[in-house]
Amino acid sequence: MPFSRSIFITLAAVALSLVVPLSATDKAAPNVIVITIDTLRADHVGCYGYKAIRTPTIDSLAADGTRFDRAYTPVPVTLPSHSAMFTGTYPTLSGMHDFSGNVLNPQQPTLASVLKENGYATGAVIGSAVLDSRFGLNQGFDFYYDHFDFNRLQESNLEEMERPANAVVDVTLDWLGKNYQKKFFLWMHLYDPHHPYRPPPPYDKEYVSSLYDGEIAFADAQVGRLIAFLKQKGLYADSLIVLSGDHGEGLGEHGEKTHGFFIYNSTLHVPFVIHLPAASSVKQVEAPVSVADLMPTVLAALGIAVPAKVQGQSLVPLIMGKAKPGDRTLYSETFLPRIHFNWSELRGAETANYHFIDAPRPELYDLKKDPGETQNLFPQKKAVGEEMRGKLNTLVREYSANQELAQKTGLDPALMERLKSLGYAGFSGGGDPNASNRDLPDPKDRIELYELISEAISDAQHGRLQESADKLTTALKTEPNAVATRYLLGLSYYRLLRFEDARKEFTRVVELSPDYTLAIFYLGLTNARVGDFDGAIASLKRALELDSTNFSAAFNLGVAYLQKKQIPESIAALRQSVTIYPDYAEGHRALGDVLAYAGQPDEAIVHLRRAIALDPGDPRPHVSLARVLAAKGLNTEAEAEMQKSRELHR
Repeated sequence: MPFSRSIFITLAAVALSLVVPLSATDKAAPNVIVITIDTLRADHVGCYGYKAIRTPTIDSLAADGTRFDRAYTPVPVTLPSHSAMFTGTYPTLSGMHDFSGNVLNPQQPTLASVLKENGYATGAVIGSAVLDSRFGLNQGFDFYYDHFDFNRLQESNLEEMERPANAVVDVTLDWLGKNYQKKFFLWMHLYDPHHPYRPPPPYDKEYVSSLYDGEIAFADAQVGRLIAFLKQKGLYADSLIVLSGDHGEGLGEHGEKTHGFFIYNSTLHVPFVIHLPAASSVKQVEAPVSVADLMPTVLAALGIAVPAKVQGQSLVPLIMGKAKPGDRTLYSETFLPRIHFNWSELRGAETANYHFIDAPRPELYDLKKDPGETQNLFPQKKAVGEEMRGKLNTLVREYSANQELAQKTGLDPALMERLKSLGYAGFSGGGDPNASNRDLPDPKDRIELYELISEAISDAQHGRLQESADKLTTALKTEPNAVATRYLLGLSYYRLLRFEDARKEFTRVVELSPDYTLAIFYLGLTNARVGDFDGAIASLKRALELDSTNFSAAFNLGVAYLQKKQIPESIAALRQSVTIYPDYAEGHRALGDVLAYAGQPDEAIVHLRRAIALDPGDPRPHVSLARVLAAKGLNTEAEAEMQKSRELHR
């Protein structure tokens, strides 16, 4: 049930009562710049004490502002972490636990939507497809530069799904060049430190022993270009600037190579720096804070009412030295094991002294004595552990809603392919994030299996399909009924052209999880490959029932009907594919061909011309159009189209 705008937009009097706005007039309102750097561990940045790297831009910004030594993300995954930053709410309310089938509720205020309502020009430049506008974070932005191509199901180059920091900054400076004389809010997102680590020259040589550090150093240098622009235009001193990581990186600690699977501080702890305009500030804050504090802090600093449902806290009193750190408990979670593998979720509570992780085998760490979280004290300190569990339960009750706000959407197969190209588990194993079951496997007991499956995904993404299939087969020896693993094995078999083996795996997946939309979709494709068009039609129709946005399912349904010579049904399905996705060139071409075959040349011409406009380099619609034009007696036009097709074939 959608929440009304009036419920959200109310004056947060308590939050603002401690703060004197930094500007009293609209003319003097400072610009706001938020810089997020993906996969950035705080302990790999110079100003946080790391000596093996040069990060002069971040270090200088911290020297000019306030450095938060203990800032944490509530979720070590890019999309939900950024959702927390820009809505000021935790996943228990927003519903943004992961990236599988969730869209931010358009009724939920974001920092951009609130600032836009207050007269700001708003722009964002995104470095990765995992923050594509289809996930909803574009809400409130006048300009949201994502521009990633999701529209092909075949494997694609990794570069198509992320852009390097220099390209992000190029677009950012272009937008700023047109908007810097206005009151503006800018969000710039850099993805570079994300795995795989491939820093450009000279950072690849300078940091050859730690390519991860090389990516960070490169990102820092590119942030420097933005800061230089602000200084050149006289904007830096009077701007409100926030720089934050979205999550850290495991780097092998606790057996986790990347992030998202565990909630240790190796992946929760991030750099967090706030530069307030023309205001004296405390240079260093040691109190634990959350990235969910970003939105209320910015709004409080500007003297703008904080929406009522915001759960983060304004940090302005800490920055201005007007408040002492309280005894705050921070919430964290990961539902990646649950959603994708049906293993137990993890939830945590962290104070200044302790970190508690609620798992089938609970964990408790003394952060003063054991900052690396290597000695689980829960068996020895059960009283402290139970006290921390009580704090966690209180947070969950406080932060939860009767119904989470995120809207559900289908697992678009093109999108899932693209997420896998970025190293994300682009599938769902059927776990329900709203249910809790302590009988599920503890992620600690599955980390080796998870890393094996992750390696299999990487193998498949880089064309090592047999190696992928071998690893997935090995993984199934541990969990024979693992839905996600069998689905991935089916994909590898499909791409190896072992269609009977693929059909066996997809059939088993659907038996285990009858509403597994992507498995049903691929079962339809596989049935068609082995000549079972009745089976293909049944599966593809079911896939569309479960996900009405799957344009590829509609397209392939049309092809299956054509094989059965059911022309009206084929036309209807192909028409559905281009209705779902109007810029689907292949859909328009196929629809034009079938319409021509069915004796509807005028409509065929419309769709074939549309296909040509969408994909000018494809000679096939020119050939088809030439035939239709010739059949209508338009020989001159037909010959012109044939000439174009010949030129494209050269």
